[in-house]
Amino acid sequence: MKVEDYLVERFGLLMSISDLADLLGRSPDGIRVSLYSDTEVSRKLKPTMVKVGRRVYFRTLQVKDALCLESSEYGA
Repeated sequence: MKVEDYLVERFGLLMSISDLADLLGRSPDGIRVSLYSDTEVSRKLKPTMVKVGRRVYFRTLQVKDALCLESSEYGA
């Protein structure tokens, strides 16, 4: 299974802030704080943001690219 397939299967095409926090091992509040400060991570993740009404989501496949997760196959 590829990383893209795993992430889409686990989170869907859009990730919430809590999903992103889960993936990165941080709290949702920590993600919010880091997104609204000017850091390398926030500059990579901001282009992946999508607002749906008042909610903020992140495009899962773009998050994978922004975090430079390898797309090679893994597993046994």
